[in-house]
Amino acid sequence: MFGLSVRWSLAGAGDRALDGLRSYVEEESFAKFAGLEGLRFKTWRAREGEWFEGTYVFVSDEARAAFQQDFEAKASTAPATERLGVTPTIEPFEVVAVVRGPAGFRSAARFESV
Repeated sequence: MFGLSVRWSLAGAGDRALDGLRSYVEEESFAKFAGLEGLRFKTWRAREGEWFEGTYVFVSDEARAAFQQDFEAKASTAPATERLGVTPTIEPFEVVAVVRGPAGFRSAARFESV
């Protein structure tokens, strides 16, 4: 499988930066990516005070490359870039395997409390 990591630094972003990003994901980003052609799944990951990341897995190398090219052209005006004032690091990667455990996946815009 064909992955892509898009990671922004949260260093110096302030105490409430991650709260704002959580709201953005819930209110806008989740729905946008739910309909992205060629996307198998996306996760939003974060480490408070360290980084915020979109992790994507695509159906093909071509789908990943097309998304990456489009995103790189717009990275300087991406919503997270505008909120944080830093551009992301973008890295393609290989997903070796994914296993779904007995609890399954929870796919919702509203997240459990951290």
